[in-house]
Amino acid sequence: MTMNASPAATPQEQPVSVASRRRLFSIALPKCHDRSERRFPLTPEGARMLIDQGFSVMMEAGAAESIHYTDGQYSSAGVRICSRSEAFGADIVIHLATLKCSDVRMLRRGALLLTLLSLSRMPSEVLVALLDRHVIALAIDLIRDDRGNRPFGDILSEIDGRAALSRASSFLADSVHGKGILLGGVAGVGPCEVVIIGSDIGACSAARSASGAGALVRMFDHDIYRLRAASHELGPSVITSAMHPRVLSNAIRTADVIIYSSINPAHRFDSDEVACMKKGVIVFDLTDDPGKAFPSLPIIDMALASPLDISPTEPSRACYVNAGSTVARTAAMALSNTFVTMFNQLTDCEGVTNALTLQDGLQCAVFTFLGKIVNRRVADFFGRRGVDIRIFLTLS
Repeated sequence: MTMNASPAATPQEQPVSVASRRRLFSIALPKCHDRSERRFPLTPEGARMLIDQGFSVMMEAGAAESIHYTDGQYSSAGVRICSRSEAFGADIVIHLATLKCSDVRMLRRGALLLTLLSLSRMPSEVLVALLDRHVIALAIDLIRDDRGNRPFGDILSEIDGRAALSRASSFLADSVHGKGILLGGVAGVGPCEVVIIGSDIGACSAARSASGAGALVRMFDHDIYRLRAASHELGPSVITSAMHPRVLSNAIRTADVIIYSSINPAHRFDSDEVACMKKGVIVFDLTDDPGKAFPSLPIIDMALASPLDISPTEPSRACYVNAGSTVARTAAMALSNTFVTMFNQLTDCEGVTNALTLQDGLQCAVFTFLGKIVNRRVADFFGRRGVDIRIFLTLS
């Protein structure tokens, strides 16, 4: 008896996983040669998160030295270390300080530039170069979310306020070049007096730090409703007041620390008012265009100052600016978290143009688009004609 041979195996269809991942944008981090800007947009951990989303991230060699991260740490996170020209050829370039014309000319035509808007530091030639390259220039500090908050601008303001009080406290406590006094005092010794002009996020952060240290804090603003909100947030330990000339004058005469933040209308302290301030008073200006509130005071940029500039050998008066640069790594971590969220939104919208069309909070942050100025403030500052970006987005 013969047995039938088993039937030959028949090939069957099997599901095969297919790599269908879309190519996302390339993001580049060029080195900043502006010594006044020490902050950096992405940490290695933040870059890794973007790479996991599908972005390719590259960084110019040595770009993160200001926040004490090495190229090796970024390389281990998957970032490609590249030359400066390669970095400026990416789809998206993040550079917080104003670029030079030579750098703008290296940008890919139609690239997206993410930066901070500093009109007083932007030459007209740079604006013209951005327009010639049809760069989509977006000021991250102007971005707003669905609730009207500024994710980048608010976190940087908060850091500035806290950093200003931290530095002021160390200046006062310096027994050689400062007064050798504690901000909060001790039992039997009165605390220092801190005057804060304005009640925005930076001002409230400074007030919270000063109050927590035990200082006597007074906050002034024209806007009573904003003062009321600040008072509810900070509690009764912070004394709030309208900008009554006599009350304000008496406060700054005895102040050990003065913090000036954004206020509308702006207030200007003339030379006579400054002369009435204490010798050795610590003045910080947290506004985007510092120096105008105290025109008679010398300005000291915290990112550029030498130890002797920061701690004069004799008590004197000076206006310190750029407080956030003293804690550049903290700023980098905060910015990195916010950038990861922002790029998630770009991915969901499937492109920059779609994101601008769908999100009004991004639209209001763009200041050059398709060779045109699309921000009224920028157009007015340079005396040029602006165009409504919605015209372009409707036609695209």
